[in-house]
Amino acid sequence: MRAVTSILMLLTAGFSAAAERVSYNRDVRPILAAKCFACHGPDEDKREADLRLDVRGDHFDAKDILHRITTADPDDVMPPRTSPKPLTNQESTVLKQWITAGANYEQHWAFLPVRSPEAHDGIDGFIRAELKKHQLRPAPRADSATLIRRLFLDLTGLPPTPADLSDLSDVKYALLVDRLLASPHFGERWGRHWLDMARYADSNGFLGDGLRPNAYKYRDWVIRAFNEDLPFDQFTIQQIAGDLLPNPTREQIAATGFHRNAALNTEAGLDKEEARFQNLADRVNTTGRVWMGLTVGCAQCHTHKYDPITIRDYYSFYAFFDNTEDRDEPTSKAPALAEVIKDRRQTYVHMAGDYTRRGPDVVPASLSSLPAMNKPAHPEPNRLDLARWLVSPNHPLTSRVAVNQIWSRLFGTGLVRTPDDFGTSGESPSHPELLDWLASEFMRNGWSRKQLIKRIVMSDTYRQSSAHRDDIVVLDPLNRLLSRQNRVRLDAEILRDSALAVSGLLKRSIGGPSFRPPLPEDVFDVGRSSNWQASPGDEIYRRSLYIITLRSVLYPTLTTFDAPDAADACVRRERSNTPLQALTMMNDGVFVEAAQSLALRIMREDASETSKRLQKLFQLVLNRAPRAEEILRLKSFHAEQKAHVQNGGAEALEALGIIKKAVSPAEAIEAATLVATARVLMNLDEFINRE
Repeated sequence: MRAVTSILMLLTAGFSAAAERVSYNRDVRPILAAKCFACHGPDEDKREADLRLDVRGDHFDAKDILHRITTADPDDVMPPRTSPKPLTNQESTVLKQWITAGANYEQHWAFLPVRSPEAHDGIDGFIRAELKKHQLRPAPRADSATLIRRLFLDLTGLPPTPADLSDLSDVKYALLVDRLLASPHFGERWGRHWLDMARYADSNGFLGDGLRPNAYKYRDWVIRAFNEDLPFDQFTIQQIAGDLLPNPTREQIAATGFHRNAALNTEAGLDKEEARFQNLADRVNTTGRVWMGLTVGCAQCHTHKYDPITIRDYYSFYAFFDNTEDRDEPTSKAPALAEVIKDRRQTYVHMAGDYTRRGPDVVPASLSSLPAMNKPAHPEPNRLDLARWLVSPNHPLTSRVAVNQIWSRLFGTGLVRTPDDFGTSGESPSHPELLDWLASEFMRNGWSRKQLIKRIVMSDTYRQSSAHRDDIVVLDPLNRLLSRQNRVRLDAEILRDSALAVSGLLKRSIGGPSFRPPLPEDVFDVGRSSNWQASPGDEIYRRSLYIITLRSVLYPTLTTFDAPDAADACVRRERSNTPLQALTMMNDGVFVEAAQSLALRIMREDASETSKRLQKLFQLVLNRAPRAEEILRLKSFHAEQKAHVQNGGAEALEALGIIKKAVSPAEAIEAATLVATARVLMNLDEFINRE
């Protein structure tokens, strides 16, 4: 004990100044969550030595803990030598500093009330203050062409036309923002983000994968909700409990289709009670991830190992959905939820997550670690109470999570990089005061998403150049401090839509049943889906949002570019970079047809002078005028390809594809040459990415 005391005194002397800089939430909790909570966290069934480190429990002994993390004795060191997650030297130092400073705990930041800082200068003020601490400056503003393309792609998911390109004053920029927010295509772009989280699909999944012919009615409701700027609190209430509102409208009932989107096993011989349990668990887990950014599902089998969510909490939350049934809205047949009135079930804890093992009875209740739900007007709370609790002003998570989701769509990553984990094992926000200010303003302004998006895109931070900067490579390689904009590859759907848009093929009709694009036969080698027939006429050129999503036959062009599979809620898409993506851009039918149609468009809209045609082609694809050296290279490539086509004869003219009949014999060589040139431009990095 004397040795431990001596070490403690030495450490106190050596680290006293540094300890003042250690923050429990920022520095200590992430280490404990990653290395200690599994054995010394909230789960009392798995807790070792009765020691709890997620809170300062009765058995917390600072001296003993210090000894355990500093000793070389293999029998005493913690984590034990057998652990796959030993402490690093830096982590040990942080824990020593924290202990010598008194081992003070703080409540996890995400569970604290949302508070708006009193002194601030808007988004840019928060960002610049943090940059100043690290001796960094913001990047210069992006040029007008880049900003226009960025806004169009971010707000509508479609590229601008040449007529949209001009020099931007601040007034013109603001007018353009308003115009794009009012566009009916805004709802399509932002509705797609939400449909990812709603695990939207047009089929049940599993082996049978039966069709859901009316699923699109929920998708169309989402599009309308975004276009009409339905306040996020009402957007939430209607999806979770629209059927329980007084005299609900057809639209409000259709909104409950949110929880009808999940995969559903309808196979013969299945255990219906097990399938029902899995379906309800999905509703609990999805609600937790999408609205609260919590991994609630980790408590389905046992108390959460990292966050204060008990298994009883989980099944109390489950109880809100235990007396629901799947019904269709009477008039439109839109998939919807309804509350069971007679023969209601008693909910209980499913021990170890086993639907056959009955534990203690529970009643519907909110999570015990969060602010209590208002007292219901009826004997026990229902889904409407749950929805209103989620969007109550004192709920610490919902507004933060929603703001973070929107921010991530406009910067490529959120202020919190783990958008579906605001718990103790997730990442802390890069700018916590900014997150809270935006969350409080979001609520204060009536939960308007359009106002929030406008506030963000009007900021200098959003309007920065995304160009590479050597000065942040070491200091901030992930650009968490936002000293520039982020360069982001287009989402799969937007890449396809952009190709169709610049080519003139895109059919811009909004809503309605999903369509079937052409697919190669080998796609159907697995699964039961067969007899695939592509939709007729120009239906196949509609926006990618409307492509039918069959869980057993996903459209390969989109999955190649990381579109989600609708298996569960996708809060953040993965971004990969593979050779298959380059091959798809060059050879996939939709991109080949887009290049062919674009070549024909250029020939019809411009005079026969090659230079003018190439300038127009470049501007249509990349949304800016070419530089002199770029035109020279393009002319050189055009000349090489023309010679290749001339020498290739009839075989080379096969490149005309869908425009072959629209081109006269005298135009054929030039048209085939322009097809090759268009394909090159549409495969440039600049087309595939949003700067």
